[in-house]
Amino acid sequence: MQPLNRLSLQFIYFDAGGGHRSAAIALRQVIAQRYPSWQVDLVNLQELLRPVDPVFRVTKRRVSSEGVYNGMLKRGWTYGSLPLLRGLQAGIKLRSPQIEAVLEDHWHQTDPDLVVSLIPNFNGVLFRSLRNVRPDVPYVTVMTDIADRPPHFWQEEQDQFIICGSDRAVEQARMKLYRPDRILRVSGMVLKPDFYQGEIKDRRAERQKQGLNPDLPTALIMFGGNGSKIAIDIVEDLERLPFKMQSIVMCGNNQSLKQALAQRDLCLAVGFTDRVPDYMRLADFFIGKPGPGSISEALHIGLPVIVERNRRTMPQEQYNTEWITEKNVGLVVKDFRQITDAVIALFKNNGLEKFQKNASLLNNRALFEIPEILARLMSVRNETEYLLSSEPGCQ
Repeated sequence: MQPLNRLSLQFIYFDAGGGHRSAAIALRQVIAQRYPSWQVDLVNLQELLRPVDPVFRVTKRRVSSEGVYNGMLKRGWTYGSLPLLRGLQAGIKLRSPQIEAVLEDHWHQTDPDLVVSLIPNFNGVLFRSLRNVRPDVPYVTVMTDIADRPPHFWQEEQDQFIICGSDRAVEQARMKLYRPDRILRVSGMVLKPDFYQGEIKDRRAERQKQGLNPDLPTALIMFGGNGSKIAIDIVEDLERLPFKMQSIVMCGNNQSLKQALAQRDLCLAVGFTDRVPDYMRLADFFIGKPGPGSISEALHIGLPVIVERNRRTMPQEQYNTEWITEKNVGLVVKDFRQITDAVIALFKNNGLEKFQKNASLLNNRALFEIPEILARLMSVRNETEYLLSSEPGCQ
């Protein structure tokens, strides 16, 4: 075991959806500032498991399971995604001996002091393989969803630490009979450091720089890194409102979407950018899918949200719509074809201001809370090992 100031951590992530990598990178950035002597290695589980990935083998190393998943998200093929999730979990269970063998080989080749998982579905095989090789290394899961989608999604019945960003996730962990000292509550989802920096001093002037009307209500429309053609329908519907409204559409890598919106009045189409927080600060509210990352980002900036819940909603994101209603920070519609009614309701009876006030009460500091939690876990472990090594007969 190394001294605390020479700590070696492994953050396990994958690129299915993108939020897991984003959270891992954000935490590593903060740790680099607060604990510069720690070594944090990002480990892409998909890369480790390529030898046992059936899709990778069947396609002769051209496509991975992760690639198939991301392709489905890009095309919006999320109908009936719960059976697909259960099929994935069944496949993990079926291949668990092979998966654990690959992971055990990885633990033999590395020497982590702490393993942090930022992914669902694989925590069972990750934990068991680590215990088989390095039984004294703490295992921590950082949930990057607001709640679990049992069974076998984020939370497993095993003696590990779990970091939860909501009361619902804590309640679920207690029901799973996690030990109380293993359940660690933080104030929300992990956001990028940029969301805590760069406040705009003159929003009217900045809107003008971007070609926006400085005084019109402004919606920010975002559907992940690949955008969505549904944004075009939403923009057209906003044009039919009984009052003028402009929009900022985050198109990501979707060039056809950006081109389709480029010449529209009262619409700013933005391609892939690392300045998402800056554009959010120019808006008044958010329209998009109920992903835990995007709604947490919007609410942290102070934007009430309008999201959709129906058969297209991913299973793990369905609770997010309930959470939005519980926290009274936005509106949930069954279909974005109802967007005009939702926007009218948002601006009725000071609704926008009420939602904005509720959003400001969330005060999400998870990005800075988690490194301190990890430091405490390792400090306790150091003290325990020191006491054990000091007992008579220990060398």
